[in-house]
Amino acid sequence: MTMPARGGPLAGVRVLEITKVWAGPYAGKLLAYLGAEVIKVESNSNLDEMRAYGGVDIDNAPYFLSLNQEVLSVQVNMKSEEGMKYLRDMIAKSDIVLNNIRPGAMERSGLGYEDLKKIKPDIISVSMKMYGNDGPLGYQTGYAPCFAALGGLNYLVGYEGEAPTGSNIRYGDTTMGAAAAYAAIVALLHREQTGEGQFVDVSAVECVSSLVGDSLFEQSLTGHSPEADGNRHADMAPHGSYPCAGGEWLSLAVSSDAAWRALCAELGAADLAGDGRLATLGGRHAHRAKIDARLAELTRGQDAGALAERLRDAGVGAFKSINSLDLISDEELWRREFFKLVSDHANGTRPSVGAPWRMSRAQATITNGAPKLGEHNAYVYGELLGVTSEKLEQLIAEKVVD
Repeated sequence: MTMPARGGPLAGVRVLEITKVWAGPYAGKLLAYLGAEVIKVESNSNLDEMRAYGGVDIDNAPYFLSLNQEVLSVQVNMKSEEGMKYLRDMIAKSDIVLNNIRPGAMERSGLGYEDLKKIKPDIISVSMKMYGNDGPLGYQTGYAPCFAALGGLNYLVGYEGEAPTGSNIRYGDTTMGAAAAYAAIVALLHREQTGEGQFVDVSAVECVSSLVGDSLFEQSLTGHSPEADGNRHADMAPHGSYPCAGGEWLSLAVSSDAAWRALCAELGAADLAGDGRLATLGGRHAHRAKIDARLAELTRGQDAGALAERLRDAGVGAFKSINSLDLISDEELWRREFFKLVSDHANGTRPSVGAPWRMSRAQATITNGAPKLGEHNAYVYGELLGVTSEKLEQLIAEKVVD
């Protein structure tokens, strides 16, 4: 079994991915989208939870299918001595080892960075943990809601004047995954220049805290601790979402007094335009509740997309807040090939989210969906490690390949 060449700037780079759930697989997927050969290490006895979330079987779970495009799957029983031998052989043929498993698990398995260097001196080890790998909190394990809470993001998300509600969107996972992929690429560049591998320590909490840097800066300068403030914006008013016909919503960002006047004119809001208290940003901030209530009356019966277009033509920042069905139907995103038609083992051809970048040179192809568990055993054991098909069958029977 051979794997077809996909191109891309990371063509020829091999990543061994010992990851689970969201953040680690997201990092692996991004590297695969750049052309790296990403091999996900799995087993029946130590299954990625995402293979069970929302699915009818381990090869068809929606979350797993969405996170593991262009990734290869190999089964290794990491609890067996022989399985670990083969895993070390895989490491010897890899450039990057990516992991987000529990703190200390790699070291207990003899896969700490010092151990990896003995297998391959220039290996790049990227370790993704909630608090990084050291310090008094380095042992903590967490999920995206923990990252957002501990990183300071949840405290800033909620309705003005009420308790923070946080967000159900996995900012912590995807931000950490993107940071890990970025750091891995930089480490590859460093290795190319110096011949040296290195250990990359990625902290999920620090990744989330980097998203709220402006709030930290405000606290340090003014002594004021920012709190949840709904859709309020310090330099724009009105700034928020307003109901439209058919349950749709219009998002507005009025950035100047001229844009405010244009908004009032387009909506026929003579009462707002004629209120001198609202002519300036400060006045509009002071009367946000009144403005929001009146705008909701004016937008409620209108088509969100048509109204947004009219407002943009008038110089007002306005867009329809699109839902998932709108998103997958967006002709411009299809034209830009953000959505890819991928094929996988059971579902035929289906649309999938692709890479959010376009490269004029060396763009990697994205045509494969997520793998079945162990779908690429024959390639990894046979072609990479030189294991015969008879020996592989024996390893499967002995549950070394589990």
